Amino acid sequence: MTWSTGLFVFVIIWWLVLFTVLPWGVRQPEPEEIEPGEMAGAPRRSRLVLKLVVTTGIAVILWIGAYFLITSDLISFRETAS
Repeated sequence: MTWSTGLFVFVIIWWLVLFTVLPWGVRQPEPEEIEPGEMAGAPRRSRLVLKLVVTTGIAVILWIGAYFLITSDLISFRETAS
């Protein structure tokens, strides 16, 4: 795996993990807490920085697993392509 392929795989994994982590812990405000001009569906605290850190950690672990799976030739598409 070249460094560009590894980076591309990491970015794909990172975005997939981000979309699974984003809804964690989202709480909507009570109707009486909504101020004028505020969206009713807006979360109280998004904790976006924490979610980005968690996403990066999970993506690194998954990328390491993908790297070893790809480089170990357990699954090889080269033989089926020729």
